Amino acid sequence: MPTTRRQFLSLAGSLTAAGTIPIVTLRPVEATPPMLNTAIRNVVGEAQIRTGKIKLDIPPLVENGNTVPLTVSVASPMTDADYVKSIHVFNEKNPQPNIGNFHLGPSSGRAQVSTRIRLADSQKVVAIARLSDDTFWQVAADVVVTLAACTEEMN
Repeated sequence: MPTTRRQFLSLAGSLTAAGTIPIVTLRPVEATPPMLNTAIRNVVGEAQIRTGKIKLDIPPLVENGNTVPLTVSVASPMTDADYVKSIHVFNEKNPQPNIGNFHLGPSSGRAQVSTRIRLADSQKVVAIARLSDDTFWQVAADVVVTLAACTEEMN
């Protein structure tokens, strides 16, 4: 059956309008404590997380959240029999809860990582170390940020 001009224009207009409608994926602007817990469980599974052996060196008060110095160190001899496999750093309120994953081995020399991170707001930062015996060790620190980072609007 032949298509009339009016039907064709209506169909073409519908397809054009449908092609210009943006598809929006909604996600939280910041991570939440449940998202933090889920991110941690994705790394450690059901293993018990202990405290001790790990030190988180981060300023408790920072003026600018765009560049926050962070050092994580673990008490370990770093020998073939006893070493740190990985260090994971998480946050409570940035857009993504996982800041970074650092994989180490006995030849790393020291169980320490240093970097600079961005913090969207005052929040808790958590570091977890996985040792060669598959135990997990945790430390947390609260950081107050006076000028927040990660505040760019998503377009």
